[in-house]
Amino acid sequence: MSRFQLFLLVAAAWLAASCREAAEAPPVEFDVEVLNAFTPVKDQGSSPSCWAYAMLAAIETEHIMRGDSVHLSADYAVRAYLADGYRRCYLAGGEAEVSPRGTAMALIGTIMQYGLVTYDACHGSDGANTEVLARKLGRLAAMEARRRAGFGGSGCRLGSLLDENLGPVPRKVFMYGAEYTPQEFARSVCAPGEYVGLTSFTHHPFYADFALEVPDNRRRDLFTNVPIDTLVAVMERAVRAGRGVCWEGDTSEPGFSFGRGVATLPEATPVAQADRQRAFERFDTTDDHCMAVVGLARDAKGRRFFIMKNSWGTKNPFGGLMYLSEDYVRLKTIAVVVPREEI
Repeated sequence: MSRFQLFLLVAAAWLAASCREAAEAPPVEFDVEVLNAFTPVKDQGSSPSCWAYAMLAAIETEHIMRGDSVHLSADYAVRAYLADGYRRCYLAGGEAEVSPRGTAMALIGTIMQYGLVTYDACHGSDGANTEVLARKLGRLAAMEARRRAGFGGSGCRLGSLLDENLGPVPRKVFMYGAEYTPQEFARSVCAPGEYVGLTSFTHHPFYADFALEVPDNRRRDLFTNVPIDTLVAVMERAVRAGRGVCWEGDTSEPGFSFGRGVATLPEATPVAQADRQRAFERFDTTDDHCMAVVGLARDAKGRRFFIMKNSWGTKNPFGGLMYLSEDYVRLKTIAVVVPREEI
């Protein structure tokens, strides 16, 4: 046996042992303080569209808690966002990137501009790889720009490509005996200005708005900058009031485990504003993922956790929910989106 083969065997044995250890780790038990209603957990598949799933989940929870249940289509929002990216790429002469990645506030801007439909009316993508689709749209935009085809001339090709990958979209929404256009329906479930984005970094003044400098903020949406104590307090108050809340932050940390359903820091220590800023500037905190915040809990040691509805399916101990410790949230949050009334 060669030295390389021996190395592979040892590595495989170590990996198998690690997997067994993770699988055999007992699930963490929590005392749930608040758990707001939510629609069924989804699976975004290979599409990096958590921003759409999470923000729509927050809007759905908001309506359920009002007694007005809605189930909304992430596929429709992603399609509209990609089409908008195509148009921006075309007008840039094919030089701008088309990407399916975004922020929670991008969902708000997209549905305000292009509308929304119900989940039943449009959910046929079956986990389509939207990153591949985005690259196709970028190539098409560059080709059509060279031809100077205009939006009218390229509209059929754009529509066909979107239909082929994401399925067709309805022109009308029917609900409770009423007929809506997608734009009318979007405004019936999310009024203009109803939600506001919050962030917390010291390279901008507090209590002012700025375009958050993360790659996925492609629309240059504004977020209100507040101290981290304020941001966490607003999150908690909104959840306790049954409001729809969306969280955006870092999930690439070793302490974040979907398999166990928990996210914690290596050591439970107080997180100061300077700690957040340092992690952000060193790219130790990155904008990875969005989830809807649906509850609050405590573990056996009394530590507070935020309960979040994920979009990676239901195969974890909590049916797809995640429990993020408060110190993890304080350090690893990029932004949250909450109803404006909660500010």
